Amino acid sequence: MGSPAAGAWKELEFFLNRKNSEGLKSSYIRTMNENRFPGQTKFYRGKVRDVYTIEDQLLVMIASDRISAFDVILPRPIPFKGQVLNQIAAYMLNATRNICPNWLIDTPAPTASIGKKCQPFRIEMVVRGNLTGHAARTYASGKRTLCGVYLPDGMKENDFFVKPIITPSTKAEQGHDEDISKEEIIARGITTKEEWNILEKYSLALFDKGRMLASERGLILVDTKYEFGKIGSDIYLMDEVHTPDSSRYFYADGFEERQEKGERQLQLSKEFVREWLIANNFMGKEGQTVPAMSDDWINTISQRYIELYEKVIGRKFVPESLSDEEITKRINRSLEGIRLHSLS
Repeated sequence: MGSPAAGAWKELEFFLNRKNSEGLKSSYIRTMNENRFPGQTKFYRGKVRDVYTIEDQLLVMIASDRISAFDVILPRPIPFKGQVLNQIAAYMLNATRNICPNWLIDTPAPTASIGKKCQPFRIEMVVRGNLTGHAARTYASGKRTLCGVYLPDGMKENDFFVKPIITPSTKAEQGHDEDISKEEIIARGITTKEEWNILEKYSLALFDKGRMLASERGLILVDTKYEFGKIGSDIYLMDEVHTPDSSRYFYADGFEERQEKGERQLQLSKEFVREWLIANNFMGKEGQTVPAMSDDWINTISQRYIELYEKVIGRKFVPESLSDEEITKRINRSLEGIRLHSLS
């Protein structure tokens, strides 16, 4: 597997080798909820991002170093994770503008994005090219349908589907997202039939594009999720795209051989975090406790995020640690430019 850029390692090791591990924790878990932007009308803290609504028309999203699994925010942050997510998402959003409109306007800081505020559809469009993760666990339990989609007999974990499938989930404000079928989505009025058809078309086209981009880098885009919203009657792609938090990648080299031998696939995603939690008896269920996360384990997770950035983007990762004041200054400057442009 690849290694992080030397610059990233120097800064990462500096933080990880601090004698006061709590100092490390607090330095990376800081958030910007005390900051206020001109025209701010709302603040929301998600599992990973802090979201500021500006004049009910724009969103400022700041990607933190928080990490979640099984819909639970884990107790320790991952150095550089926010920068990795924000910069991969910006790269992919710009690379897919020819497929559908998206929310992004500017990325004024390594961890910050500004874009259009949409009215979100309360579903996630999960697209799967392979029998992996939640789909594989469902299949292993003996079930042959997932979100109303038939899963054919005779498949092994990680096998390709004949063609990608969409297995939507509800977008929960709190707690666990839940599987839902296309028919239920339409019957419950979450989307109209016409809106669903557009979401389906966009999702499959985005997945095809993601697969192509991954293939060029020696990777397989295994599964991912997309979120959409509306401005008026227009549908926009929202949030992050093809990041390690929203997607799973396999290394293409040796994939078929590993499948034939029944070996584990080499992957770049945060599935290894979920697997570690499962191995330590945590799946987000009531009464379970998140296992302790050592500095070495935090180091490993950060490595994997940086590795995915460099592999997917094809560029060296350059860490940037900006103060809250500098991030705020850059965001305010960008917001002023957006306002001036809208008036011209």
